[in-house]
Amino acid sequence: MKKSIRRVALVAGAGAAAFAMSVAPASAVPSTVWTVTPSPANFTATNSGNIVLTANIPMTCTTSTATGTMSSATGNPATVGSINAINFGTASSPCTSVLGNVTTTPTTPWTVVAQDYTASTGVTKGYVGNVKAKITIGACLFNVQGKASGTYTNSTGILAVNSVAGELVVTSATGCGTVVTTSTKPTFKGNYAVKKTGTTTIPKIVGSNP
Repeated sequence: MKKSIRRVALVAGAGAAAFAMSVAPASAVPSTVWTVTPSPANFTATNSGNIVLTANIPMTCTTSTATGTMSSATGNPATVGSINAINFGTASSPCTSVLGNVTTTPTTPWTVVAQDYTASTGVTKGYVGNVKAKITIGACLFNVQGKASGTYTNSTGILAVNSVAGELVVTSATGCGTVVTTSTKPTFKGNYAVKKTGTTTIPKIVGSNP
């Protein structure tokens, strides 16, 4: 395993650059009142495409789901949702990396925070906050925490997580050699389709300044 870790260190930088992406919506105005419809409501979220966490080692999940609650709020930033449970991979479809299968153990709740709203596109810009997770790849174990920038689009119900390097940090690492250390800056990217639990209803988030 140590030999594999040293080998992957040579290509990890290129892999990280390929997956570390951020997306910004059109010009937006900071809002202070956030109207969520329906509110309050339980929601489920299912990945649309692969979910990728990169901490020098690119890790890909083909399956990821989350559940939580959404509600109207005031302030900027404002917490409009709580992710009470989230999982990455399953026994039959685990997350993978060049070092083997990946096990991710989140500590929840995470938050969905709104900052800017663009009325012309129905896109809210903000971040997923209070992110905490333990990640295990063979003998390599490390803990990640922080936030991940993202957008939510009313027309599609897609929560697009596109973190920027530096928002998430590695708080501890063991058995990872020099590939993952506390100096590593992870990124988290993936799209989740959000619906009101048990329905096909897509929640809406609208920001305003009354």
